[in-house]
Amino acid sequence: MQAEAMTTRSQRNLTGSRPDDQPGAEQAPALPHDDARTASGFEQPCPIRDVLDRIGDQWSLLVLQALAGGTLRFNALLREVGDISRQMLSRTLKQLECDGFVSRTLYAEVPPRVDYELTALGRSFLEPMAVLVAWADAHHRAICDARRSYRTTPPELASSVRVAGTSR
Repeated sequence: MQAEAMTTRSQRNLTGSRPDDQPGAEQAPALPHDDARTASGFEQPCPIRDVLDRIGDQWSLLVLQALAGGTLRFNALLREVGDISRQMLSRTLKQLECDGFVSRTLYAEVPPRVDYELTALGRSFLEPMAVLVAWADAHHRAICDARRSYRTTPPELASSVRVAGTSR
């Protein structure tokens, strides 16, 4: 028997109401982060920082990459991402859902079934994400070599680094 999908948080607008709610129906409370918004309506006044706060964390790109192949359940995502804890995966999925990258569908079954998939916004991020991943793959060795060189530079050589705009 096919279970009907229930309305999920990602299907609600910012006020927390479902699209099919009747006018005057009880509204869900505002999200906790709504109070942190600036006068411009954004979490941060700089769009680059606002977006990079989400996609630049340790797990979001890996979760988005795992969902690029299609809809996955929680445990399948846990296996796909690998060394992420259940709690961190749950937190990351909630943040990605809050930002509109991922949708969560809860099915009224016993036991409950929850599917995660990319939204249109999440799918639109796959192409720039692929470019970033390719760049990281191509330059990872050079970055590791630079880190190793930096850590092994003797202090007497490190102190001889010139500061721009000064002469010796």
